[in-house]
Amino acid sequence: MANTALIQPIILSGGSGTRLWPLSREAYPKQFLPLTGERSLLQQTATRVADPSRFLPPIVVCNVEHRFMVAEQLRQIGIEAAATVIEPMARNTAPAVAAGALLAATGDAKRPLLVLPSDASIRKPKAFSTAIDAGLAAAVRGHLVTLGIRPTSPETGYGYIQIGAALDGVPGVHAVARFIEKPDAARAQQFVDGGDHYWNGGIFLMRADLYLAELKRFEPAMLDACKAALDEARRDLDFTRLDAVAFERSPSKSIDYAVMEHTDRAAVVPVDMGWSDVGSWEALHSDSTPDDDGNVAVGDVVSEDVHGCYLRGDDGVMVAALGIEDLVVVATADAVLVTPRNRSQDVKRIVEKLKAAGRSESSMHLKVFRPWGYYETIGLGDRHQVKHISVLPGRALSLQMHHKRAEHWVVVRGVARVTRGNDMFELYENQSTYIPLGARHRLENPGEEPLHLIEVQSGSYLGEDDIVRFEDNYGRN
Repeated sequence: MANTALIQPIILSGGSGTRLWPLSREAYPKQFLPLTGERSLLQQTATRVADPSRFLPPIVVCNVEHRFMVAEQLRQIGIEAAATVIEPMARNTAPAVAAGALLAATGDAKRPLLVLPSDASIRKPKAFSTAIDAGLAAAVRGHLVTLGIRPTSPETGYGYIQIGAALDGVPGVHAVARFIEKPDAARAQQFVDGGDHYWNGGIFLMRADLYLAELKRFEPAMLDACKAALDEARRDLDFTRLDAVAFERSPSKSIDYAVMEHTDRAAVVPVDMGWSDVGSWEALHSDSTPDDDGNVAVGDVVSEDVHGCYLRGDDGVMVAALGIEDLVVVATADAVLVTPRNRSQDVKRIVEKLKAAGRSESSMHLKVFRPWGYYETIGLGDRHQVKHISVLPGRALSLQMHHKRAEHWVVVRGVARVTRGNDMFELYENQSTYIPLGARHRLENPGEEPLHLIEVQSGSYLGEDDIVRFEDNYGRN
């Protein structure tokens, strides 16, 4: 390594991933999905910076709805965050990084930070590691460093960085000549052909004190708002909740707009590390290994005379394809997407239409994750709904009641501890109970394995907002 200072990773986990609908949705976006391997993109990102000889435990910045998913996915891979910071509302990347930098600076004002989006794929980890070493050498000298990704095609959906002269004394690092916003196809082709333009992947290395100093120089109102939000933050279980009133005062800007395009300290490490932002179905096709016909098939897929397609069947849905070319076909339990591969960047327009129509498919899956596990709707009809509920070991739902529905519970696997009114009892496989309308109740898993049960709801209204919580282990109202 060029410098022995431990790096503080700041992982940004705030994206919505609408271009990968119907798999990625607002309530469960792409960073939580295993799109390019067995682990999710968030887990891959955290693992990439898990070497304790080089990195401190990460600071993760996310929104309130995703906090328990972040915690659970990190727990699954044995990584404990130094802090999980909850943004009360989206304010883009510059304020998110400011909050992380302020936290890191309390231990060491000159601590080098590595800012990482949580939703990117990197296929060449050794090249990534080498680029971090080069960037760290420049960062500790006072540069704000970004990694420039060697382009493999004339992408119009990415920003570009033009590299300037090599920096003295820091091999592999260049000054930034300029940042260019998303170009049209002709300019993007010129950038690729010219060889001195690189994709802007949103990965940064910088000292905490210098980032905060540049933020004070160019965006003082943003820095003041972030300082106040952190000063007034409160602990919520293992999370740090930024103060909403203060944070809302921050301008909403990316690091590029707020700092990098204005500072005279900007530097870039050109690197070919097999990077992809997995930002569309076309990108995911390119990031996968196709068969002899150019197809990528994931899940339960049957095809005949198909060429150049991305085919995916999730949630147990089979996809059958015949005589098609260059299409994306993705099926989940409640939605099917069919689009030409070269139009996959436009999928967000479908999501916008669904939102405008008030369709829940725009943001929610049938499987909904909660801090205690998940529930999945498997049947819905007039005055009844059937759900599969899974509760993690040692977890419990809130003590609650419903005004408009009763519930029947059947244990499929595991042990359920049930509170119903003044009674508490345990149910085992193939046993069941009834929760009358208006009864206080709670479901817990006292066992060492996940609890699975079937819940049948009946009543005049079955919405999730018909819940009155009396006690909750997770700070929900």
